[in-house]
Amino acid sequence: MKDSTSELATEISPFLYLEEVTATAVEAGKLILRHRRDARVIAEKGDHGKDASPVTAADLESNECIINHLKVLDPDIPIISEETQLADYETRKSWRRFWLVDPLDGTKEFVRGSDEFTVNIAFIEDLEPVLGVIYLPAKKLLYYAQKGRGSWKQAGRRPPVQIFSSIPDLGQGLTVVESRSHPSPALESYLKDLPIKERVAAGSSLKFCLVAEGLADIYPRMNPTMEWDVAAGDCIYRNSSRLGQRSSSLTYNKPSLKNDSFVIGLK
Repeated sequence: MKDSTSELATEISPFLYLEEVTATAVEAGKLILRHRRDARVIAEKGDHGKDASPVTAADLESNECIINHLKVLDPDIPIISEETQLADYETRKSWRRFWLVDPLDGTKEFVRGSDEFTVNIAFIEDLEPVLGVIYLPAKKLLYYAQKGRGSWKQAGRRPPVQIFSSIPDLGQGLTVVESRSHPSPALESYLKDLPIKERVAAGSSLKFCLVAEGLADIYPRMNPTMEWDVAAGDCIYRNSSRLGQRSSSLTYNKPSLKNDSFVIGLK
């Protein structure tokens, strides 16, 4: 593992690009942490009003770090990031392979002082996330997966451990993980007919990871998301099965990159 991941153990297997990408996520996370005492919103983008997405200096610095490292890995692979200008669909639609990046997922949580913000990096191949890395800088917690190689969790200096999820038994009741920042009447309507045992609120892409490691059964999201919000977590979730892959309805490289509602974990 590179020097920038000295806080993490070195036992990560040399999957395609994985060592470099995990090192990049950790380096970006360190840059983000430098801004914790001055986490001011410097711009907003997207829809106006309550759904506008905040931007901080940490978002931009993390983005620059990740983009620069991915270009060194292979300058011919396109990169889609939340903080860079999006290529039009006519250009993108022929892409077979590309990176999908959210340099600081959970900016609202970051600004509020919560620890639940992440660095998300995914590699998309043939419209499927085949590599996913999520790093929680404030917790020194790393999740990663590659298609066919399983999903893994690494806490600080400890060795990585493989994580698993399974289709829940409705008769036992469901543990639901939901967005801390995006409650909705649609979510309440969806949940009212399910046997709910517990509801857990969490921020950022951490919600995917909680399902992937079996700490939650399902993650329903009724509010819109963008592909960079979900790709790394979706990869980690998909590859958390003990046999084959978990089912996911999420799709990639759509004309708008916007996702409507989705539920992961039931199948």
